[in-house]
Amino acid sequence: MQQAVGGPTGFASPSLGYRLVRRFYRFLTNVWFREINIVDEENIPPEGGVLYITWHPSGLIDPMLMTSIVPGKLTTVAKHTLFQIPLLGRMLKASGVVPIERPQDAEDSDMSQERNRAQLNNVSSTLASGGSVLIFPEGVSHAESSVRKVRSGAARILLNATRKANERGLPSPKVVPVGLHYSESQRFRERAAVVMERVMDLPPLPDRTDDSNQQDRNDRAWVGEVTDLFAVELQRANHSKTSWSERTMIWRGRSLVYAEKQRQTGVDLRKPSFAASVLAARRLRAGWEFMAEHQPASTKALAERCGSHFDTLEQRGITPYDVDARPERLSFPGYIKHFGQWIWAFSWMFGLVTWSAVAGNYVPYKGNGFVSRALKRRGIEPSAVGTMKVVSAVVMFPLWWVAASAFVTWSLLSAQSPVNELLLSHWLLLEITRLPALGVFVVFLLWWPISARLHLKLYANLVRSYQNLNRWKIWKDESKDWAELVEEQRRLSVELVNLGAGLVLPGDPEWKDPPSGHDDVASVRFRQSQNAV
Repeated sequence: MQQAVGGPTGFASPSLGYRLVRRFYRFLTNVWFREINIVDEENIPPEGGVLYITWHPSGLIDPMLMTSIVPGKLTTVAKHTLFQIPLLGRMLKASGVVPIERPQDAEDSDMSQERNRAQLNNVSSTLASGGSVLIFPEGVSHAESSVRKVRSGAARILLNATRKANERGLPSPKVVPVGLHYSESQRFRERAAVVMERVMDLPPLPDRTDDSNQQDRNDRAWVGEVTDLFAVELQRANHSKTSWSERTMIWRGRSLVYAEKQRQTGVDLRKPSFAASVLAARRLRAGWEFMAEHQPASTKALAERCGSHFDTLEQRGITPYDVDARPERLSFPGYIKHFGQWIWAFSWMFGLVTWSAVAGNYVPYKGNGFVSRALKRRGIEPSAVGTMKVVSAVVMFPLWWVAASAFVTWSLLSAQSPVNELLLSHWLLLEITRLPALGVFVVFLLWWPISARLHLKLYANLVRSYQNLNRWKIWKDESKDWAELVEEQRRLSVELVNLGAGLVLPGDPEWKDPPSGHDDVASVRFRQSQNAV
């Protein structure tokens, strides 16, 4: 995992409570995701307040991940109902979360608005004084493929904070859009990438006037303009599309381009990092939209062929990677190699690490799964289910670790325990019964989560080796018309690579980010030379 280190100069050192909670969030996110990439953290301004804006696809996972990686202290704006959940409310408060009451949650509308004004004024002061603030401008968590309607709250906080900073002679706050990308945020051990986009260029503040009505109109116009800019930036940063089918199409097309470029350079095909995959998807999205404008007929035809090919693969239960990774010749030594890797990983699964991980984590893991299934049966949306899975894990796992540690300590050291009696019966084990109870308890309390992480690494190796064995079995199935599938996928891959080779796309040396409020397609252009980069 790549972590942002250090922090903008002039930031106040976070409190001990905040640092402890942030460390706990890092532990949780590193367990939840098998890979976390932090991209372009150099875009974080070296001084002044920073307003981070991003979309909200995964409930509580989003602010936990941001808190764990952003340097300094991060103040997050969230709905106040989260503070009503036992234990979670204390954690949120310690991690710098500010509660805001939504109109639909308020019992007294006038009092709610008054409390919100006070909270937002404090957030503006924090931002003006050089602090970091995280806001989800959509206002709600959701599982849609595109950014929802952006609300004006973030722009209003920015307006207030900028004026306060100017009055105090401090640097104006900067806005950094953030791309949150998950391979599957609601599933355990998936991958995540956090992309820090470049600082936004914003329109000048509205001039001050003695006419309060005119001032209000000017401020509202500025807030509306900036809110529209935020909406476009969130769409660009998070690769927002109108449907999941389009998003899936781009992601699969990205894999074809990657495999073809690996073949052209003579490099063995290996799965890229998630950060590299996100950049490749951004390139394909920008290039595809550009070509759809300039060569709509041919682009549409290519999209239909890609869609038809992907549908065929899905019907046969295989992926584009299965096609690209298939060896030209299936040899018995190759199978033996994968089988040996599986046996090696399987053997380790029966070691001390795995049994410790099961003893220390199986019960809360199953309890967490029960909570998830119960919520899904009630029709709760996936983003909310993900939040509650994290919340229940925060409660269940520590409680079980304490209970399991206490039970093991009693079993080893108590005279009433049959295990203790067994230890006393053999001189080699006698010394165990003389260990200090507190020391035994602390060791096991730390060992349960450590063993779980070690087990996950062993399990990942086992899954990879099993997938390779299963993939080998699929490759041996000649009923899948491999020659035809490989030939069509290679044709599509070459066309996609050639399409991008004639364009200047994100990540190219000549690329220039579009102005704030414009999507990537605005900066895509044809190359003067048609040579591939």
